[in-house]
Amino acid sequence: MEWTSEAEELLGKVPFFVRKRVRKKVEEEALRQELKTVTKPVVMALQKKFMTSMEEEVKGFSVETCFGPSGCPNRAVQEDAVASELTKVFASKNLKGFLKEKVNGPLKLHHEFRVAVADCPNCCSRPQICDIGLVGASQPGLTEQPCSHCGECVAVCPDNAIALAEDAAPVIDTDKCLVCGKCIRACPTGTLTEAASGYRILVGGKLGRHPHLAEALPGIHPLKEALALVERCVDFYKVHSQKGERLGEIIEEKGLETLKSTINL
Repeated sequence: MEWTSEAEELLGKVPFFVRKRVRKKVEEEALRQELKTVTKPVVMALQKKFMTSMEEEVKGFSVETCFGPSGCPNRAVQEDAVASELTKVFASKNLKGFLKEKVNGPLKLHHEFRVAVADCPNCCSRPQICDIGLVGASQPGLTEQPCSHCGECVAVCPDNAIALAEDAAPVIDTDKCLVCGKCIRACPTGTLTEAASGYRILVGGKLGRHPHLAEALPGIHPLKEALALVERCVDFYKVHSQKGERLGEIIEEKGLETLKSTINL
């Protein structure tokens, strides 16, 4: 659907973490009115309605994704069902009902438990500032196939994590490697292979008055295992949340090791 420049400018003032949802709501309203173009008055009318009945829009959680499923060439994992599977996990937890019991006053969108999925370490969906972030990972390993020393792996690595010595296999610096899998796909000889595939899990990210980047839990987890860990993190949150505070605040109080112990990591 087309948007006028004035409507787009107004949408640009909406906080980024709800902008996608607001765009969808505006376009639904425009279609209901049989409009072909979204104008500034349409956005302003819905904004007024939205601000007076925000609690109706609060689901208790939000799951954001990157553009990976649309065909992004940087995907480290090819898993299209992760967002829908996460939604099932969170829908079963009745987080809106939980938050209504904990929060003093009407619910607002910033009370929602936020999750973001990124299919590669570029992290376009900003998982570092969400309660939980899943980042696709493809960890390189070595096979017995001889290396031709073509240098493709070194050239394609954006993190300078691979070195080649004469007559030796590639050396991967695990401190620098962000497990994006580009070197594996670039290797023409099969010397590099995928040793592990799945998701890294970040926890405790938040913005606001005291921002904090999410911290990584150990390991690379296949989807089923990652979903189970996410569910345990939500259970940890519900046990310790007193006023609907963010998971990051709880981790700051209880300690990351307490969370890891609770979820069996």
